[in-house]
Amino acid sequence: MGQSRDESEPAASDLVGAAIGGVARRAGIDPAEEVTTGDVVWKAMGGLRGVLESILPSLVFVVVYTFWPEPLILSLGLSVGMAAVFTLVRLAQKSPPAAALGGLIAACAAAALALFTGDARDNFVIGLVTNAVYGTAFLVSALVGWSLIGLAAGFLMGEGTAWRGDRRKRRAFLWLALAWSALFYARLAVQLPLYLADETTLLGTFKLLMGLPLFAPLVAVTWLVVRALYPSARP
Repeated sequence: MGQSRDESEPAASDLVGAAIGGVARRAGIDPAEEVTTGDVVWKAMGGLRGVLESILPSLVFVVVYTFWPEPLILSLGLSVGMAAVFTLVRLAQKSPPAAALGGLIAACAAAALALFTGDARDNFVIGLVTNAVYGTAFLVSALVGWSLIGLAAGFLMGEGTAWRGDRRKRRAFLWLALAWSALFYARLAVQLPLYLADETTLLGTFKLLMGLPLFAPLVAVTWLVVRALYPSARP
C-alpha cells in the first residue's frame, strides 16, 4: 500500500519556487520591493560589473580569434583570463564563492572543450546546450500549467501556488513563461545554424547581440506584469 506524503514536507512545486525565487531575489528581481523598472533591470544584469562580466570575455575571444585564429589557445586563454580577473575581484570583495566562481568554471569548461576538439566553435557548445535546456524548461512548465515564472512569483509574494486558482494570474504567467522560452529558442535558432556552418566569428557576435540586449527588456516586462498582478504588494 502506498504511503501518502507527510503534510509537513514541502511539495516539489514549493521547492522549485523557492529555488527560482531565491535566484530572482539575489539578482535584484523582487516585485515586493518599491523600486523602478530601470533599477530592477540594472540589478538583474548585475550592474556595471555584471555587464562587463557578460560581455568582455566573449568579446575578447571574438576579436582575438578573428585576427589571430592560430594558435587557438591564445584567444581562449585571454577570454578565460578575463573571466579569472573578474572572479578574483569578486572574491576580493567577499562575494559568495559560488557566485564568484560560477562564470569562471563555465568559461574554463567551454575553453577546455574547444581545446580538446581543436575547434574554436566548440567554445560556444555549452551556451547552446544551456539555451536548449532553459527554453525547454520554460516551455514545458507553461504547457503543464506550472509556469516557472508563476512559481517564482508565488514564492516571492508569499502566496505559494495559490496563483493557480486565479485565472488572470495563471494566464499571465503562462505567457511570460512562453516569452522566456521563445527568447532561449530564438538564440538557439540563430546560433545553432552558425555553429553548424562553422561561422565562429558570427556565432560569437550573435551571442553577444542576443545576450543582454534581449535579456534586459524581457526582465522589465516580467517585472511590470508581476507588479501589476500584485498591486497591493509592499516591502
